[in-house]
Amino acid sequence: MVTGGSGLVGAAIREYVEGTGALENESWIYLNSKEGDLRNRADTEKIFAKYQPTHVIHLAAKVGGLFANMAQKVEFFRENILINDNIMECSRIYKVEKLVSFLSTCIFPDKTTYPIDETMLHDGPPHPSNEGYAYAKRLIDTMNRAYAEEYGCNFTSIIPTNIYGPHDNFSIQNGHVIPGLIHKCYLAKKDNTPFTIWGSGTPLRQFVYSRDLAELTVWVMREYHDPTPITLSVDEEEEVSIKDVALAVAKAMQFDGQIVFDTSKADGQFKKTACNKKLRSLKADYEFTSMPDGIQQSVDWFVANYDSCRK
Repeated sequence: MVTGGSGLVGAAIREYVEGTGALENESWIYLNSKEGDLRNRADTEKIFAKYQPTHVIHLAAKVGGLFANMAQKVEFFRENILINDNIMECSRIYKVEKLVSFLSTCIFPDKTTYPIDETMLHDGPPHPSNEGYAYAKRLIDTMNRAYAEEYGCNFTSIIPTNIYGPHDNFSIQNGHVIPGLIHKCYLAKKDNTPFTIWGSGTPLRQFVYSRDLAELTVWVMREYHDPTPITLSVDEEEEVSIKDVALAVAKAMQFDGQIVFDTSKADGQFKKTACNKKLRSLKADYEFTSMPDGIQQSVDWFVANYDSCRK
């Protein structure tokens, strides 16, 4: 059972499983918000009672970009705490064999050394811009270990770097960086106006294509049995600046107009380089989709689905 099954990663998992990733004895369920409110314990219990899942991939969360996180710290903390507590406790009660939950590199300490790895998650406070979301997500790791120790539960978590791909939320105000840039560039091309990027473009990020992440998530569910998190990320040398991403989006969109960086807007955390040494020790030869190819596929999907996609 996949919570958040209609979102960016959920849709990618579905495409992977329905393509080449399913095993003969597996039946997959992809939850969406119509099934019930995961912030509500009664709704969550009804879902578990209905489907009786043996394995759960927990993607559902209140998420948003930099400015949404800055404006709604209370809501990002409280709603994610409620969702995660309901999923974890119901997984225990209904004897789920494996629970895989999602964390994020943005929940790591703000003041730290780089690259960051799984052992550094609780070494200091997160960046103030997203502390509500970060503390709620960090507690998943704490509780995975607690459930393993007290109840013997096989719960673990994934730390992806910045995710992008088809089926994303392309909202300019509340979406993440690449889908927001894709939508902005689309409108700039359509309206013959400048392509304006918020901030200086200098922050550095690692981006993982959603379909790569889907394949690796299914692998974690089947093969990785340890309560400590595992980072699913491209290699350190694949880190790029937001400016480079914006230029790649413009190229994929075939936009040849003016590109402007609005430095009156906040940049957020400058870098959060993640180490994927644990992943590479287990899957040394995994080949990630290149950023130009991933952005081109994302742009093509957005243009083809503009009228119906989330934006």
